[in-house]
Amino acid sequence: MIIPFEPKLYNSEIDYLVNKETKLTGKEIKFKFRDGINEQLFKAFKNTKYGVVDLMEDTAKYKKDMIGIYSNLNYEYVKVPDQENYKPPQKDKGEKQVEKGQIKVETTNDVRFMNAKISNAKLVPMLYGKYKTDVFIFVNQLDIKAAMSSTEFAGTGNEYRKIVVHYTVYTYDAKEINSGIAEQEFPADLNDPNKIINKYFSKVAETINARVVKALTPGK
Repeated sequence: MIIPFEPKLYNSEIDYLVNKETKLTGKEIKFKFRDGINEQLFKAFKNTKYGVVDLMEDTAKYKKDMIGIYSNLNYEYVKVPDQENYKPPQKDKGEKQVEKGQIKVETTNDVRFMNAKISNAKLVPMLYGKYKTDVFIFVNQLDIKAAMSSTEFAGTGNEYRKIVVHYTVYTYDAKEINSGIAEQEFPADLNDPNKIINKYFSKVAETINARVVKALTPGK
């Protein structure tokens, strides 16, 4: 099952330029990208011979379930886990210090992501019973970052933008088997949502698919 990100967890630095070129409204752009990442995940898992339920496929049909899912999630901004030696990330307790009468929490430069934590242990078993799906892909947040100097094409003077998808994967017994961010660069002058989705969201989906397949493969 693929659960879309909540609309409030969308951060884009390119919507003005997309609107200028396509005349789509901000809301239309957001929901096109929201639907697009789910669509590409659906295709990626279908190609791996999984049966897939996409809650964006029929928003009217699945609206009640999506509301129920969102109401039973908490989000934590935690360190991105090591995919080579995956362990579910834990929320930092943080060392609290008092400085000039103010409580101060120490911060680090570690890369972080928005992780979804299930607050109701019955949520995933309920979805499993209803839809017969035993793996749940939570798309937690979508970031689309504006142009910066390219690392992929170093020395060419090219610029790129970056797609960052924050996600969490649970099994039917509410065990977190993978999470983190999947990133993909794309050209700084590309403002067509369909091209961004079909060519670059698809690569993000393939990355997440590969990680889930690895997590579900015994001995990996």
